[in-house]
Amino acid sequence: MAASPGPAGVAGAAGAGAVYGSGPSGFALDSGLEIKTRSVEQTLLPLVSQITTLINHKDKTKKSDKTLQAIQRVGQAVNLAVGRFVKVGEAIANENWDLKEEINIACIEAKQAGETIAALTDITNLNHAESDGQITIFTDKTGVIKAARLLLSSVTKVLLLADRVVIKQIITSRNKVLATMERLEKVTSFQEFVQIFSQFGNEMVEFAHLSGDRQNDLKDEKKKAKMAAARAVLEKCTMMLLTASKTCLRHPNCESAHKNKEGVFVRMKVALDKVIEIVTDCKSNGETDISSINIFTGIKEFKINIEALRENLYFQSKENLSMTLEVILERTEDFTDSAYTSHEHRERILELSTQARMELQQLVSVWIQAQSKKTKSIAEELELSILKISHSLNELKKELHSTATQLAADLLKYHADHVVLKALKLTGVEGNLEALGVYACKLSEQKEQLVETCRLLRHVSGTEPLEITCIHAEETFQVTGQQIISAAETLTLHPSSKIAKENLDVFCEAWESQISDMSTLLREINDVFEGRRGEKYGYLSLPKPMKNNASLRSLKPDKPDPEEQAKIAKLGLKLGLLTSDADCEIEKWEDQENEIVQYGRNMSSMAYSLYLFTRGEGPLKTSQDLIRQLEVFASEGLKLTSSVQAFSKQLKDDDKLMLLLEINKLIPLCHQLQTITKSSLQNKVFLKVDKCITKTRSMMALLVQLLSLCYKLLKKLQMENNRWVSVTNKDTMDGKT
Repeated sequence: MAASPGPAGVAGAAGAGAVYGSGPSGFALDSGLEIKTRSVEQTLLPLVSQITTLINHKDKTKKSDKTLQAIQRVGQAVNLAVGRFVKVGEAIANENWDLKEEINIACIEAKQAGETIAALTDITNLNHAESDGQITIFTDKTGVIKAARLLLSSVTKVLLLADRVVIKQIITSRNKVLATMERLEKVTSFQEFVQIFSQFGNEMVEFAHLSGDRQNDLKDEKKKAKMAAARAVLEKCTMMLLTASKTCLRHPNCESAHKNKEGVFVRMKVALDKVIEIVTDCKSNGETDISSINIFTGIKEFKINIEALRENLYFQSKENLSMTLEVILERTEDFTDSAYTSHEHRERILELSTQARMELQQLVSVWIQAQSKKTKSIAEELELSILKISHSLNELKKELHSTATQLAADLLKYHADHVVLKALKLTGVEGNLEALGVYACKLSEQKEQLVETCRLLRHVSGTEPLEITCIHAEETFQVTGQQIISAAETLTLHPSSKIAKENLDVFCEAWESQISDMSTLLREINDVFEGRRGEKYGYLSLPKPMKNNASLRSLKPDKPDPEEQAKIAKLGLKLGLLTSDADCEIEKWEDQENEIVQYGRNMSSMAYSLYLFTRGEGPLKTSQDLIRQLEVFASEGLKLTSSVQAFSKQLKDDDKLMLLLEINKLIPLCHQLQTITKSSLQNKVFLKVDKCITKTRSMMALLVQLLSLCYKLLKKLQMENNRWVSVTNKDTMDGKT
């Protein structure tokens, strides 16, 4: 089994994809608030429906008993729903003293309104002995409408206050993360770093959980994409933070190591601030609307403006229309000025730009005539001019899309084998500073190509969320490229350093992951351009259809819903964090060849692969790959317990008993995992994956405890042996004297 990616496993603390969110058991309060808040929102929907039914009932003078009973049931249902709503609101108030009074007042108003509606719809309150013998209800409909308005107003008020609570929690969580990051920046000893980083990991899981739930609740797709990009930065940077910090601690006088670490801290702080900006709906200073630099958006708006001339010849001025087109054509210079645009594409773009200008001049000429002459021929000529310039702009769009996507596809294909990254790793291990300079220049060239390509893809992305993803990719290549070079420099200066090598591997993995993400992005941009925007991609890690397979039907995965995906992502996140905890425990052992260490490292490595699986990455591509990996994982767990049992024989009774108790927790988990892996899929792929991840997570939590306990008991045993040897030597010397 290959060595564990080790510290890279801490990626779990940050997403993901991206991903990134199941908190530890100590996070129950936040989860409770989340459940309560969602309960409030879910209660609102039936309330609105029921109240609408009441207010919009047919206002007939006479009603049958059946109708009266139906109206009464609706009124009672509203009152019951209000009662549940109030309980949830009061629970939120009791946990948030600063807003308790406001929430309670709103809950009292809601309760009063619900009771009023119930009273107005109660048949027993009706006067059955009316002079005309008719039964009436809602003779004063105004009272019901007032109560309904009060109810909806109070419900809205509670929801807004609950939203403030959630925002406050996210800000508080961010502040805790920042405070711990400051401590991590100043740490000077490895032992202290491990302790603080463990706390940091838990805080990042909490922040991931809160920000992930907020992302799911966002209705604005643009904000949702920004949140996803910021959380992806945090996920990947947390992975880098561990190795970069450890490298600095191991090589405190290495300038490139410090530069590498500082870059990670800076990027994480920016991403944390970005999440808060989205949550609080505040724009940072100098932030511009990205739509102002998107060619496709500009063309779309321009076409809307010229088509409006059919209905209103005075819709806007000629100057504004001409200026709008010039702004669009000016942006096409990003394509024509690019060194990576082919001669054929450049010529075609310039030709279409010139044609668009000429056709706008013709349109303006006909437009002026149409304002003074209201003839059929002029109207037809105006229509023809509008169609001509629209066609030219469509052709320009096609050419720009073809230029950007072909360039991206060629670039991804050319760099698919990651030759430069492999060369940098080899150069570092060899300590070849001269070769480092050569390959660093090549990576810088590759970085500039990718950044330029992302910039062109932004123009043809077609939607704001995809444009934001392009910006994220552009920034990631820009920053990660420089960080890889500094990590490679550190390894070249310290070629025998295992942690420096591991650090370079982590940054290279981030680069490779972004290349993979860019491939997906390119596919999505093509789908939007070709009108396939509504299609969703399947969960990448689930079984793919196989030809000529009799059991194809049984291996077809369930269609994942957002809740299932979120659950698996959250479980995987915690698993990723546990692998980093295990690796930190393994780092403490002086004897890295110890059997316990070897089995622990193997289990951590496999658990990290499982974490990558939950993100749709890594070596495990299908659920069958996952099952095979878990069979080996369970087997390694049993081997570990055998080694720990052998070690326990060297201990005193109390220590031995303490260790055996921990072993006895792990053995049944290994057998349970083996049982799950052998069970049939039966069209329940997600359920099986969920069970496997949950069981593996429990085993990893026990592994961390076992490694820590074994290390302490080993140190204690060594100290006792040394003391015994010392006493024996002293007795021997005394005897000689």
